[in-house]
Amino acid sequence: MSKKPIILGIESSCDETAASIVTENDQGIPVILSNIVSSQVEVHKKFGGVVPELAARAHLENIEFIIDKALKDSKISLKKIDGI
Repeated sequence: MSKKPIILGIESSCDETAASIVTENDQGIPVILSNIVSSQVEVHKKFGGVVPELAARAHLENIEFIIDKALKDSKISLKKIDGI
């Protein structure tokens, strides 16, 4: 049995920041170990749509916390991540 790769996926859309830890089972089927999403809906709500500068700032403020939480929830250390 070979080692299954462990991947950290990072996503940022216009109003969400997310991180997931994914691997695969023995049959090669993807398995999500954690999936953390931070929404900015409340930040942009009063403006009636996404404000790009506020969104960019929120991504910067949230990304480290989101990644750390994804790692913690999956019980995987950053050293064990094979790819990002």
